[in-house]
Amino acid sequence: MTDFILTHEMAIRLSAFFGVFTLMALWEMATPCRRLSFSRLQRWSGNLGIVILNSLLLRLLFPAAAVGMAAFTTHAGWGLLNVISLPYWLSLTTAVVLLDLVIYLQHVMIHAVPMLWRLHRVHHADPDYDLTTGARFHPIEIILSMVIKIATIAALGPPVVAVIIFEIVLNGMAMFNHANISLRPGLDHRLRRFVVTPDMHRVHHSVEPTETNSNFGFNLSVWDRLMGTYQPQPRLGHQQMRIGVSSLQEPRLITRLPGMLMIPFIQDKQDTDVYSINRRYRDLDRNPGDTDP
Repeated sequence: MTDFILTHEMAIRLSAFFGVFTLMALWEMATPCRRLSFSRLQRWSGNLGIVILNSLLLRLLFPAAAVGMAAFTTHAGWGLLNVISLPYWLSLTTAVVLLDLVIYLQHVMIHAVPMLWRLHRVHHADPDYDLTTGARFHPIEIILSMVIKIATIAALGPPVVAVIIFEIVLNGMAMFNHANISLRPGLDHRLRRFVVTPDMHRVHHSVEPTETNSNFGFNLSVWDRLMGTYQPQPRLGHQQMRIGVSSLQEPRLITRLPGMLMIPFIQDKQDTDVYSINRRYRDLDRNPGDTDP
């Protein structure tokens, strides 16, 4: 089974990506949550352009990527999960859950370190919120993320299949929880007990700093609840909330590929001071009446 997955890894991942992308795109057209302020053609050309650029860059710099490191650690016996003896299914599950935790912690770190937040602004500066937002990251941030992922795999020693499953789930969930889709409140309430839903993660893309610095999870919702970063709903509601970064509103910067690539190099100390995590400010400003739907 492992040999089959390794042999057909690229085909499996591409099939999953295009399958989820198509499903989410059709779902967005059928039951959109919010009216878009820019046309799909205008935004998707930039968002998908940066996805293609990042994919080519990662293939060039990290030919074996995370899966290659997992194969190496398995062969060499490196990493925690290669040292302790666990049933294969438990090793697989543990690896996927711990990798998801690392992604959560990485996301918090990017918001906490001003220099990294400047990179991450590319993701948050999208003026609308749909499935393409989930893959809109600056190339430097993508490279940093891959370095962290490879280092984590070297220390953890996960099964190769676990890494492939994690990568597929992470990409699929990023498209799902960034999708501009409407879920019935009851369904959303049940789902977000386990996974991050579009309504849950949309709060994170609010222009309000106290909402931006909440709901960091991409897959499992438990991390935000455990770490105290969970905020159920935006103050203004999902229809009235503003999406993006308040200081980045120029269309040529936030919707076109050349402008998006320049965002980290735009000096804006006020933006950095406002959006970088400040626990005291967030706690003072948070509405104590916020409750889970």
